[in-house]
Amino acid sequence: MRVLVGITGGIAAYKAPLLVRLLRKAGHEVKCVATEHALQFVTPLTLETVSGNKVYADLFDSNNDHTTEHISLKDWGEMMVVAPATANIIGKMASGIGDDALSTLLLSFMRKPIYLAPAMNTQMWECPAVQRNIDYLRSIGIRIIDPACGELACGTTGAGRMPEPEEIMQALFTAAPEPDLSGQKVLVTAGPTYERIDSVRFIGNYSSGKMGFALSQVLAAHGAQVELIAGPTSLKISHHKIHRTDIESAREMYEAAVAAFPSCHAAILSAAVADYRPDHAADHKLKKQGAEGMTLTLVQNPDILATLGTMKTAGQTLIGFALETDNESDNARRKLEKKNLDYIVLNSLRDAGAGFGVDTNRVTIIGRDGSAHATPLLSKTEVAEEIVKCCLGRKA
Repeated sequence: MRVLVGITGGIAAYKAPLLVRLLRKAGHEVKCVATEHALQFVTPLTLETVSGNKVYADLFDSNNDHTTEHISLKDWGEMMVVAPATANIIGKMASGIGDDALSTLLLSFMRKPIYLAPAMNTQMWECPAVQRNIDYLRSIGIRIIDPACGELACGTTGAGRMPEPEEIMQALFTAAPEPDLSGQKVLVTAGPTYERIDSVRFIGNYSSGKMGFALSQVLAAHGAQVELIAGPTSLKISHHKIHRTDIESAREMYEAAVAAFPSCHAAILSAAVADYRPDHAADHKLKKQGAEGMTLTLVQNPDILATLGTMKTAGQTLIGFALETDNESDNARRKLEKKNLDYIVLNSLRDAGAGFGVDTNRVTIIGRDGSAHATPLLSKTEVAEEIVKCCLGRKA
């Protein structure tokens, strides 16, 4: 393969020549792209010697082969790995910033495989902003080679050490194939529903929509066209393959889902839909009723998951969610059978760090064939990856 090796200004840059040498020894063509600070740790002569090619380090160098070198290299390369990847380059990628040779090339290379091998101090690696950027990059299909734990250049020991070049090589060429959902259309429901009592009050729940939005981003990153139906949430989402429809009530979500499902190859219903609504919603603010209190009569909402289960054809995959507090597995399996699902994703409120409003989750993915895949506590983006690979990977 034609491999581009990006090198940034971390002490682990001294390992980059060995990675280049291993790539060449395995028969790959290599070109190196370095930041200004990277060249404080490793010289252009070293990189040119081990790669057999000129180093690209200056966006406007008159000695570049092309005036738009970042575009020419994008056309030449088939894969790109950045090792080490500092917090700085990770932040630039997540924010769409291109202000030097490497960051500009990365922006143009986004539709091809990119691997990042982060390397930094433990406190930097664990910084919420860095983890947010990592989660976002994963969600758009960037492969992250997680840093190892070990002794760091600062003298401390912890997470943040760049994997050895041999480990990076293994990650580049032995990784499991990613699901290719190009040409697939997937319906996703996300967030809560609000059932109006009067003009200012409603019945709702604590769902934030984070799980459904993570699923939408991951699906789009794997090439799927996503029909996202979102209940009331402050979350934003932006991807050219995601079409978002905002609704408020369970009945509105029902109507939108029933209309969208026939044209979809799959549906993942992660929304926390209200089972009941007031039988009548006042068009004004209701006044206090006095000491005797207020009686609110509730009626059942239509069951979106069960309805789609009756509509499902042989070529469609239907995935539901179950949030349980007791007899979790038995209740989830009964729901799978009753509603004609292919998979059900079980959440438990017993698990710390999982459930509504948080950025992490722990789930068990149960299949119609009796299989069960339990995840550890992961970010919701990582959980979304597990769900997509487990339930839709075979569609690749």
